Amino acid sequence: MIQNILVKILLAPFSLLYGLGAALNSFFYRAGLLKSVQFNFPVISIGNLSVGGSGKTPHIEYLIRLLKDYINVATLSRGYGRKTRGYTEVYSYMNAEQAGDEPLQFKRKFPDILAVVAENRAFGIPRIISDHPEAQLILLDDAYQHRAVKPGMNILLTEYEKPFTRDFPLPSGRLREWPNAYKRADTIIVSKCPEDLTPEKANALRKEIAPEPHQRLFFSYYGYGAPYYIFNPRYRVDLTQDWDVLLICAIAKKDYLLSYLEQTAASVKVMAYEDHHFFDKGEIGQLHTEFQRMESDKKVILTTEKDATRLELHREFLLENRLPIFALPVEVKFHFGEGPVFDQYVRDFLLNFKV
Repeated sequence: MIQNILVKILLAPFSLLYGLGAALNSFFYRAGLLKSVQFNFPVISIGNLSVGGSGKTPHIEYLIRLLKDYINVATLSRGYGRKTRGYTEVYSYMNAEQAGDEPLQFKRKFPDILAVVAENRAFGIPRIISDHPEAQLILLDDAYQHRAVKPGMNILLTEYEKPFTRDFPLPSGRLREWPNAYKRADTIIVSKCPEDLTPEKANALRKEIAPEPHQRLFFSYYGYGAPYYIFNPRYRVDLTQDWDVLLICAIAKKDYLLSYLEQTAASVKVMAYEDHHFFDKGEIGQLHTEFQRMESDKKVILTTEKDATRLELHREFLLENRLPIFALPVEVKFHFGEGPVFDQYVRDFLLNFKV
């Protein structure tokens, strides 16, 4: 604990410099020295102030489920970690190296939507509109700091356990901007809340965040489904307290997931890596060894859906060694019965959108 505090103190000058750069960038946009492009087309951005881990992917999936049966939805991501460059449409047969893990996950789970990756969103949006006139909405993934585009709706996520109000800019903290950048958002969602969140705790956090008069504030949490075999989703397991779990994951923050598994399974052993990590042959071999060492009659390897897209790059080895790797699906839910309120808020934005 003391060591962490000392490290933060030593890194504080660098955080101030980083924060100054972010503040200058924000000033240039406010002063009109740098221009944001706004499109005559519905665009919703889902992002955060911190570096990863706030739950952008599950919230984008929530919006896809909400809207896909009524309008033609497209997603636009940077495609972090992919080995391709430029504007690329994502297809289900691609792999994570070609498309990036999250865009591939969107396309695999929702085959009828258009999923696109492009480093430059200001270029990617008009390309989507031009190539796909049937598209009716674009969901921007992790674009809160991409000021070159001004979305029609800006959704900001912040984690319950560490909201932006208690954080600091990189590298001593995890923020990519100063906390007051939250004022650009139209909607703030406090994500990864405890399932038993009380109104009193929610109200305390509401006062801490102090949303602007124009901002809506919601509280969300995760509901986990039955894990499915990554090479054949028809095969599922009912995860109960007699299962021993080997968890392999490369996500920004695993505490929320671990808390769920520790309450659900008999035991949990973790192999953790950095966010978006591409597993090499040695690590997959270690996974095999660790699984064989588990002395249990009822054991399984679990991973996240995002990690599954990168693990499948080792498909041949995993199948040959019959490693039972199951992905744990997750869905966003809203506290205090406000799911329908949020749904209507999004629908109203679309219904009232004027070209």
